[in-house]
This record gives sequence, structure tokens and C-alpha cells, in this order.
Amino acid sequence: MEQPWTLRQRPERLERRLEFGDYETTRVFLEQLNHLSEQSGRFPDISFGRTYVNLTLRSETEDGPIGAPETAFAEAIDRLVP
Repeated sequence: MEQPWTLRQRPERLERRLEFGDYETTRVFLEQLNHLSEQSGRFPDISFGRTYVNLTLRSETEDGPIGAPETAFAEAIDRLVP
């Protein structure tokens, strides 16, 4: 079962870890995420390994609260998950 986005504080941000069955699935997801980021102009912080991706979404304004733009981007990312 996939973990949902977690709201963290100081600074406020959304975090999520995604697990994949193999490297190919991870690679395809990262390529799709890159395309989504290029289209939207939003770029999450990413760390990844062979079968996982950690994502952090921050507010568009420095140290600002998480709002509708961040939530909408998180939902768009969720639609990429196989």
C-alpha cells in the first residue's frame, strides 16, 4: 500500500515516498515526473534509488504555507504512479 503525502512543519512542506517493483518502473516514473515538472514549472526535491523515490513539495513562496497550488501538483504526481 502506498503511503499518502505527509504534511511536515518548519518549513511547511509535503513529503511522500514511493516504492516501485523494479528499476524500469522507477525510471519511467521519473521521466514522467520530469515532463510534468517542465510543463508546470514546478520542481519537487527528489531523492531516489533503484526502486524508490522520495519527494518533497514546498510552497511557491519561501517558508509559505502549503496551499492549493502544491496540493494540485501533488495530485498530478499521484496520477503518474502506476
